[in-house]
Amino acid sequence: MSTGTHGTGARFGGLATQIAALELITADGTPVRCAPDENPELFAAARVGLGALGVLTTVTLRCEPAFVLAARERPEPLDDVLAGFHERAEKTDHFEFYWFPYGRNALVKSNTRLPGDTTTRPLSALRRFVDYTVMENAAFGTLCRLGRAVPRLVPALGSVASAALSAREYSDVSHRVFATHRAVRFVESEYAVPREAVLDVLAELRTLVSRLRHPVAFPVEVRVAAADDVWLSTAHGRDSAYIAVHQYVGMPYREYFTGFARIAASVGGRPHWGKMHDLDAAALRALYPRFDDFRRLRAEVDPGGVFGNPYLDRVLGPVDG
Repeated sequence: MSTGTHGTGARFGGLATQIAALELITADGTPVRCAPDENPELFAAARVGLGALGVLTTVTLRCEPAFVLAARERPEPLDDVLAGFHERAEKTDHFEFYWFPYGRNALVKSNTRLPGDTTTRPLSALRRFVDYTVMENAAFGTLCRLGRAVPRLVPALGSVASAALSAREYSDVSHRVFATHRAVRFVESEYAVPREAVLDVLAELRTLVSRLRHPVAFPVEVRVAAADDVWLSTAHGRDSAYIAVHQYVGMPYREYFTGFARIAASVGGRPHWGKMHDLDAAALRALYPRFDDFRRLRAEVDPGGVFGNPYLDRVLGPVDG
């Protein structure tokens, strides 16, 4: 919650938007309860507080009855996915896709909510093992290791990975669809951009990838989320698309991530607080309308900088700054 974790869905906000109330311990040891009608400013800030305002001790979440997800996952030509992006994002409960650089296909995931008493049609144990354990982890990890050892092979390997994507349709209780195991390690940077700018950003990103000195072994992930009112939420005040770039651990990534950050910055992109980025307080202040309010509140509840650290000093500035 404190770094703005989110999923995907044009009608849904990040995890922080589901908080109905919270309690935290401030720097002087005082327990404080926050809700829309109790310490409302602190509530607005602490839902994505970066650990700068205090230690969260309890959180009250809005919940709903358990539901089933009908999952449809299949490879599609990237150009077709982009052409129908906005329509599909609006019509699908949870829509996302993964673009494999150097391949023509994207893996599209569409999840539709169904009542909790719906009869499920889960993947068989064998299919889950083959698709997730063997293909998406063991085989993909082998391709990445080979690409790290012989970088000139990465484009060809990316084409192989894109062509090897398989289609599947199933339904299961939500947590068995939403959560997937990832055993292949990577580094990541993610930016939230205005949803209306996502196609332009992706077009520039495709051009960037084609010009990099070091090839990219990992797919790009694209998701969406609804606007919210949380002060430091990456979706504050605007419907957003999230674009996450990755590189296999141990492979060069700085040129790629820096180029992507430059593209995202051209449309007011906001970096994920818990992932890699180089922005400082001066740059971030221009991206968040309530940034100064957050800094003021931080100075009030932690005037001595008890919860400060080098990262917070970079992205928020010093407490007395």
